[in-house]
Parts: sequence; structure tokens; C-alpha cells
Amino acid sequence: MRDGAENAGRPDTAAPAIELKGISKAFGPVQANKDISIRVMPGTIHGIIGENGAGKSTLMSILYGFYKADAGEIFIQGRKTEIPDSQAAIAAGIGMVFQHFKLVENFTVLENVVLGAEEGALLKPSLAKARKLLSELAAEYELNVDPDEMIEELSVGHQQRVEILKALYRQADILILDEPTGVLTPAEADHLFRILNGLKDQGKTIILITHKLREIMEITDTVSVMRRGEMTATVKTKETSPEELAELMVGRKVLLRVDKKPAEPYARVLEVENLRIVDEDGVERVKGVDLHVRGGEILGIAGVAGNGQSELLHVLGGYGRAAGTVRVNGEDIDLTGSRSDGQSRRARGIAHVPEDRHREGLILDFFAWENMVFGYHNAPEYQKSSWFMDNAAIRRITQEKMQRFDVRPPNPALAAKNFSGGNQQKIVLAREIERDPDLLLVGQPTRGVDIGAIEFIHQQIIALRDRGKAILLVSVELDEILSMSDRIAVMFDGRIMGERLPAETDERELGMLMAGITDTGRAPVHRPPSGLVTGNGTQA
Repeated sequence: MRDGAENAGRPDTAAPAIELKGISKAFGPVQANKDISIRVMPGTIHGIIGENGAGKSTLMSILYGFYKADAGEIFIQGRKTEIPDSQAAIAAGIGMVFQHFKLVENFTVLENVVLGAEEGALLKPSLAKARKLLSELAAEYELNVDPDEMIEELSVGHQQRVEILKALYRQADILILDEPTGVLTPAEADHLFRILNGLKDQGKTIILITHKLREIMEITDTVSVMRRGEMTATVKTKETSPEELAELMVGRKVLLRVDKKPAEPYARVLEVENLRIVDEDGVERVKGVDLHVRGGEILGIAGVAGNGQSELLHVLGGYGRAAGTVRVNGEDIDLTGSRSDGQSRRARGIAHVPEDRHREGLILDFFAWENMVFGYHNAPEYQKSSWFMDNAAIRRITQEKMQRFDVRPPNPALAAKNFSGGNQQKIVLAREIERDPDLLLVGQPTRGVDIGAIEFIHQQIIALRDRGKAILLVSVELDEILSMSDRIAVMFDGRIMGERLPAETDERELGMLMAGITDTGRAPVHRPPSGLVTGNGTQA
């Protein structure tokens, strides 16, 4: 471990806000944390990074009282502290904002903040106190949110503010955030960083668990690196680099940029004309979208979440009805809903990696080998007869795919819920890409995925493109869109605001288009000529 990093500009005499000594925790044969020691100084933002499964969340769950350590000691503000449960953690001044929010969706903001912290049998005085304090906190920390708004009506970014308000309402001096930007847009993430810096300026101590190196470099004072349950280094952020941190995380050098050769597109595989999608409430979500994707290219769709990208993917993947025209390899796709299902899409050579792997890509309680055949269970290689599936063959093929896609552990008999997020995503990608589709629809391919898995996932998508396949990529990560795409289309309010080539644009211009601003000094749409002829002589 490199010395001198823990102080991050604070005096050596200051007692650590948190000090963990020799923390170990095992779940059966799995050693999640092994003899971990760490010091977090007061009034700093301390990052903890590592691959999925490195033990970051387990360590913080011990600090917050969700788990009890098998060995080790916890010191808060220099005092040895027992934390048997989350109530003890809250009493010690610790608050935690989880990656998946712990909010009651049909309660108001005010009711969620007070829930579990009521004073006395009567709720009205607690609500009145909370309303006054929320107003003060909102003004002080840029945590503006309507106290009477229902949680289910708030954006993800505002829901996260409610979680932070809950912790501050309980007088937390130490705030733990677990992958806080995993579900945020870039603009929401920037606002969160302003909030965290404001909290730091007021003397709060922040622990930020993340796998995003850009965030670590931008906002933290100190960063600790975990690998396979152990602490491998603690360094001052200003004295390190993304390349060094990536190597400490993974144990090898990691390519932080997408390495791909220029695209060689040919004929159009996907054509979308005047596509309109109306949701079940009668709200038009997609408003006359035109786009196309050619074989051998990646079309990236950029945009703030909620501007029609999800609905576009759902309809193209066979989940929902729409008006307009969609053609795959020159043949119309039915959009009326009568045959609009994933099975018919797969038969046409369309594969779909959904945005939410937990809700749409996997059944978490099912085994990996069962998840690997969802949607493709009628494939000949999985059939023993017309009546029975060949489970032994499925398990064997699954293990082969898991090895090719570096799923860890490569155990087909393990339930999907027992894999890390990155390995869950690899299972979904292996299932879809291994079918060699003509068109791959992929939403948020690296959401909640660690840096080693991101590199691998990007390589697999690029390899599919290089085999001449068409790929429609939806991501809220602008750096991913810019590095992966051959062309970029930007959606705002259900419409395509413009198209750009990655080499001819930047995050600022794309951000303006994402906000609906087309006056960027450029033509609003950049399309190749309709009669473009590629190097192989095929008209695009």
C-alpha cells in the first residue's frame, strides 16, 4: 500500500472519520473480504473501486450493519464502535445510499424521509418538522425536490436526492454511496457531484463506491482499490492515473479506449420509417422516427433517459405495438401486436440485449443454463425429441459459451442472482451474440459493469460488427457512444434531433442535441448520401 494517501490534505493529527482494521467476511467457501484495513479522513471524498465481486459492497454493508464481520474492528471518529445493525450505524452518524433505492413508490417524498424516523405516536409533528428541515437541506445542498411529490412520479436523479435527504435528515456525518451514477444521465451525475462537493465543504465525509474511473479522478480526494476481497492500494487521487487504477483493479493492463478499425458498411439491414409509439396512457413516446442501420456498422442512439429510446428498443425487439414501417433485410416487420413478439423477431435474425437485465434479460432465480436458452429453447441443438429438451446438451453448450465469454465462475448450475452484474451481462450477451444475428439491438451494454468486463463487452460487440452484422446501440454514456459508434443519432422528446459522425462531433454538441437544441452551428442531420457505394460495390 502506498503511504500518505489517507490524509488527502488534512492534518496528520486528525482522527479518521472511519477506520476499519482487519475486516474479514466469508459466505461459505467464498471469502468476500480478507483482512481489510482502511482509514477515511473527515471532510474528504474517499473512493473505493474494484471489479464486480471484489468485495466493495460487502465491506460497506459491514460498516452499515447489514452484515457482521467474522473478524476485525470498526472505529468511528477515533472510537471503537460496534455496529450490529443499520440502526446502530445511523446512531453512529452513518448514512447509506444504495444502488437500488430503498423508497416506497406510492409514498410522498416527505413520507419516505420520515419513514422509520418518526417521533412519537402522532405522525403530524414529525411531518411538520421534516418539511421545515427538508427546505433547509434543499437550500444548503442543492437537493431541491417537491416534498409532496409521489416517488413514482420522480426521475431517477430526483429519487436519489430523496435517498440523500433521508440520510441527512437522520443527521448523518458520514455518507456512503454505492454506484450512485449507475442509473443517472451525465447531467444528473454532474449535479450529484456538485451536491457531494457541497456536503464535503460542510464537513461531511463521503465514501463513493464506483467502477467509473472518470468519476474517481474528477471528484475524490483519495481512492482505495480492492481486488478479490483484498485491499491492494490506497493512493491520493491527484498522484495516480486512470491507467494505474485500472491495472490495480484488474491485475493487468487494461485498454481504456475502444480499439476498432474503420467500419466497412454495406446494404441496409434495418430500416425504420415514420415510427410512432403510443404508450398505454395514450402518450406518444416516439414521434415519427426515421433511421437505418447497415451491415458492418454500429448506429449509436444518444439521449437522456426517457426520450423514447427504451420504447424504440422494445418495439424493435418485439415487445409492444407501433405505427410506421420497419424492415429487416428488406422484409416488413409486423408492428400491430398480433405477431409482435420476441420469438418472431429472433426467427428474423434479430437479437435483443435489453436495457434492464434483471427485469427483461434474466430470471434471477433460474440457473445460468436455463437463462442461456430463453427465447431459443426450440433450437435443434437443445432438443432431445419433439417433446423433451436435452438438458445435458444445454448445460454443456452453456459451459462452452460461459468460457468463451469469460463468465466467472463458468458454472452453469449457479443461479443467475449469484453472479456479479458484469457476469450477468455476459450471460445475456453470450445468449444473444452466439446466435450470430443479422441485427443486434443492445441497450445500456455496460450499465453497472466493472472496467474489465466493459473492455470485454466492447470487444464482443465490435467483433460482431466486423463480421458484417448491424448493431443498434442505445446508451446514456456519451463516452461509450462516441467510442463505439460509427454513426450517432440523438433522440430528444421522441424525435431524432440530428445525426453525427463521431470524428466530427464532441460531448458538448451531442449534449445540446440531447437537450433539444439544434442551433449548434452545424447542419441538423448528417446522413450519408442515399446512393452511397461502399468498397465492396454494394449500394448503401
